[in-house]
Amino acid sequence: MRLKPFFLIALASQAATAAESPSVAPSPDPGPAQALHCERLFDARSGKMLGEHTIVVRNGKIDSVVPGRAKLAEGTESIVLAGRTCMPGWTDLHVHLGQQSNPQSYSEGFRLDPTDYAFRSVGYADKTLMAGFTSVRDLGGEVSPHLRDAVNQGLVKGPRIYAAGKSIATTGGHADPSNGFNSELEHLLGPPGPTEGVINSVDDARQAVRQRYKDGSDVIKITATGGVLSYAKSADAPQFTVEEVRAIVDTANDYGYKVAAHAHGAEGMKRAVLGGVTSIEHGTEMTDEVMSLMKQKGTWYVPTLYAGRFVADKAKIDGYFPEIVRPKAIRIGAQIQRTAGRAYKNGVKIAFGTDMGVGPHGDNAREFLYMVEAGIPASYALQAATVHAASVLGADDQGVIETGKRADIIAMPGDPVADINNVMKVDFVMKDGVVYRKPDTE
Repeated sequence: MRLKPFFLIALASQAATAAESPSVAPSPDPGPAQALHCERLFDARSGKMLGEHTIVVRNGKIDSVVPGRAKLAEGTESIVLAGRTCMPGWTDLHVHLGQQSNPQSYSEGFRLDPTDYAFRSVGYADKTLMAGFTSVRDLGGEVSPHLRDAVNQGLVKGPRIYAAGKSIATTGGHADPSNGFNSELEHLLGPPGPTEGVINSVDDARQAVRQRYKDGSDVIKITATGGVLSYAKSADAPQFTVEEVRAIVDTANDYGYKVAAHAHGAEGMKRAVLGGVTSIEHGTEMTDEVMSLMKQKGTWYVPTLYAGRFVADKAKIDGYFPEIVRPKAIRIGAQIQRTAGRAYKNGVKIAFGTDMGVGPHGDNAREFLYMVEAGIPASYALQAATVHAASVLGADDQGVIETGKRADIIAMPGDPVADINNVMKVDFVMKDGVVYRKPDTE
């Protein structure tokens, strides 16, 4: 309960300097119609690159999409994106905007206040939007629902946020906030329960989801297996029963929520899929049996290759992670990319997510490079961050450039289908018809 007043203080301070601060969002009024002249247009539905198009934007929505250089109505603002590819704004389905890994991460939880994390999240959100990600699904962190509200109110710049709030775990599992506490501290604070997102029964499961509703979450996140970075030995042991998962999913459905399941081990994945989750996150040790079950159930896979590469690299540095974490990071981090390639070949539906917050915010697009390295075609990788991601969210108003959809549009020099490295060059960002980033020279 401390978070809200601290975060309101942070927002009040931010709002007080809005007039002179370059990081504050522009007015939500998009002004007159705008026309984007694009040398190429990526069709997210088909995965094909089209030729020159003009996209007309009005009142935050796409008014029309016309092949070639269209004749414009008087008063329309013309934005010429010469040499550039336009496409729908990207969605990262797995971020943690309230944190970013560093060698002091494990001690910071004892030293920093919620206010510190709130202020940090403002910069992380800005970097994410500037990289071309107009929407994110924040899968765990008490800051994110408040950051979402600040972005929606125009107090700070950032992507559209679908916030999970506190992840749901089991006692001792990944996302149990008391992991690593000594016995005296745990005795002083008491064991966490459903209110804190820790469950041990079907009834607890229902209560935890209802608490997330009370807290204002948009989506539910469970930790179906151990985790790489949690202060615990196992990264892959199953940590929920099928009945507990099903209770979470059924209760989430009552509130219109979808459920994302962090999972590294095969048995935990299997239970999560059988319980009806919408997506499996990470999926490191996914077996052919699990893949078959996911295809049968229509379960999405969000690989988070960036996080795997990042933790495997940092585990080589003495002192970066606690010793209980290093073996997990080395073993599991290197395996995720191979699993993603196998899943694609086996026809599992893949959507885009990075687990950013493990790695540095703003570098999210590097995930595309790792997906292509894994054997996923560039066009499919781009669909994973656009139309596929919108499907995972259940958001039918974004993810494509079509009349009537949100005017979330990004552009970059070159053709990212021909050379995926071009995704690292985004220099035009529009969200809801508001331009946040323009090329230095149009």
